[in-house]
Amino acid sequence: MNMEKLVLVTGSGRGLGATIAQTFADQNFQVAINYSKSKDQAETLARTLGKSVAAFEADIKDRSAVEKMLESIQSSFGQTPNIIVNNAMTDYVFNGDLRQKAQEISWEEIQNHIDVSIKGSLNVIQACLPGMKEKNFGRIINVGTNLFQNPVVPYHDYIIAKGGLLALTRSFAKDLGEFGITVNMVSGGLLKVTDASAATPDEVFDAIASMTPLQQVTSVQDFADALLFFATESSRAVTGQTLTVDGGLTFN
Repeated sequence: MNMEKLVLVTGSGRGLGATIAQTFADQNFQVAINYSKSKDQAETLARTLGKSVAAFEADIKDRSAVEKMLESIQSSFGQTPNIIVNNAMTDYVFNGDLRQKAQEISWEEIQNHIDVSIKGSLNVIQACLPGMKEKNFGRIINVGTNLFQNPVVPYHDYIIAKGGLLALTRSFAKDLGEFGITVNMVSGGLLKVTDASAATPDEVFDAIASMTPLQQVTSVQDFADALLFFATESSRAVTGQTLTVDGGLTFN
């Protein structure tokens, strides 16, 4: 298939998303960096990564903003993305001591995550589908978590939203396969270190490392590298799956 592979990474102005964007750029993919609030960081990253990378603003919860972003991407790259990494999430701090327990969590907190993780991903997928169908090629990669397998920390709002995104992954894989579009999820554990996990106490990282077969906490680069598989022809027969990248802390 002779086409330029253009990756849209949502929420990639900073943190894990920025590492994902850089990883794809290093492998000679064209990359559209999406950001909502991190304008300076996103534009600096795009300049650093070269002429095949550009930054685009959109609050993905807003369908009209996503459509406008797709128009800008089309103008810049001459096509819409045929690979999506749904990485964006609401602002969050991974520190279990600060999280609301089951008897305290509010619907508003849960809804806030659902609006980004599920509604936002839906907006991006649906906006990109016409271009994917036209090419009979698409790769949708959703970022999940190992916590819906082993919810050892009360990140209820986060886990519920990511669990819904896993269901979307499987349901959409069934529906979109006939168009040459695969839909998969890559789920990480606690990553060392992201903006969100920076508040995690060192003793938690040490405890996780001691329980992991590889005896180390997964790095953001470890995670980003695993995403590449689902964007390449090597994964052409894989869809509706979730790959857990946590050093073997949880087993499927």
